[in-house]
Amino acid sequence: MKFAPIKIGYFYVPEKKRMAKIVLFCLVLVQLAVVSERQHTALEPKPLKIYEKDGVRVPAYDFKSLEYFLNKKNDTTYVVNFWATWCAPCVAELPHFEKLNALYKNRKVKVLLVSLDMRKKIESNLIPFIKRKNLKSDVIFLDDLNANEWIGKVDAGWSGAIPATVIFNKTERKFYEQSFTFDALENELKQIIR
Repeated sequence: MKFAPIKIGYFYVPEKKRMAKIVLFCLVLVQLAVVSERQHTALEPKPLKIYEKDGVRVPAYDFKSLEYFLNKKNDTTYVVNFWATWCAPCVAELPHFEKLNALYKNRKVKVLLVSLDMRKKIESNLIPFIKRKNLKSDVIFLDDLNANEWIGKVDAGWSGAIPATVIFNKTERKFYEQSFTFDALENELKQIIR
């Protein structure tokens, strides 16, 4: 196969060499993207344990690792809800968070459900609950019994009661110790992402 030369400035560059440069340039871009993704992933803390059952996967973190998820500073707005399967008001409002997650998933909004269930109930209660309710939002388990130490780090005004929610992005942060209707939850989100 013969390639026609292409004039670049004062020089004629054979088409084959031009294609090689383009391919090389693309390979460099792909390599940079892979390195960037690896660096991002490397920053994310490793879970203490990953619970898996019936196709449901729940990573467990202590609070020190959870802080990574509570302090992200990027172009995404995070809605972090603290809940438990034994908390009736928490369970009642979960569909609102799921609806929010579905409606805003293409608008750089991420819902994270932080379970405060007991460790011994993860496989018997939490995972079956997630499967039964078909939760699509990310669910993680906070495996840290030192609640008196970490509650105030989530928000100085938090008494520790659940449900509790933090909505934040790189410029705004609000904490709520209350239950939400969908309209109230969406309204708070809109005030932060405006």
